Amino acid sequence: MTLKIGVPSKGRLMEKTFDWFGARGVQMRRTGNEREYSGAVDGIEGIQMVLLSAGEIPRELSAGRIHLGVTGSDLVRDKLADWSMQVAEVAPLRFGHADLILAVPSCWVDVDTLDDLDAAASAFRRTHGFRLRIATKYHRLVRDYLTANGVADYQLVDSQGATEGTIRNLTAEAIADITSTGETLRANHLKVLEDAVIHRSQATLYAARNSDWDAGLPVLRTLLGQLGLAMPDLIHRH
Repeated sequence: MTLKIGVPSKGRLMEKTFDWFGARGVQMRRTGNEREYSGAVDGIEGIQMVLLSAGEIPRELSAGRIHLGVTGSDLVRDKLADWSMQVAEVAPLRFGHADLILAVPSCWVDVDTLDDLDAAASAFRRTHGFRLRIATKYHRLVRDYLTANGVADYQLVDSQGATEGTIRNLTAEAIADITSTGETLRANHLKVLEDAVIHRSQATLYAARNSDWDAGLPVLRTLLGQLGLAMPDLIHRH
């Protein structure tokens, strides 16, 4: 049996993933040209690398079509309901760090916390007759966070492009987005709410609970031994 591992198909996440595994004696490499999403794993027999976009990897793990996958912890939590029932966290990889935050225009001098945002949202609805709009790609994480913190008068607006620009373009009043340095936020005259770091994300290695592990356990044990990682609880049930 071949163990399939999903790896981000381009950019720094792919390079850092290759570096992380390579430093532990498992060499990953692309094969073919840039348009061909194929790759190889050298050092351990029985492992096939599948190159996917980071956003596709949670779905493929959930469906059991890949056994292991490297992707952002933010994407797993946002794309998979009850994510911990569908995947097991094998190891945080300590790169790809970014925070999912809530930000508002810097000129909102009276809005610095979630309580301030709640009050501003209520006032906004009374004044304008519709709910304050928060642009984001991360609907599940943001909705759960705001609900847990008692913020009610808002609506989420889907943003798949440059989320920071939605306020300037008058399609939203606030944003919830991933940031690593905050420079883009400052350049767009936005400020992060003091108590609104929704999730601190990093690249993480996950194992799929729904994959067929029966024939794959020996390969997995060999791989995790090479990487210096413990067997996740997921496997103990098989």
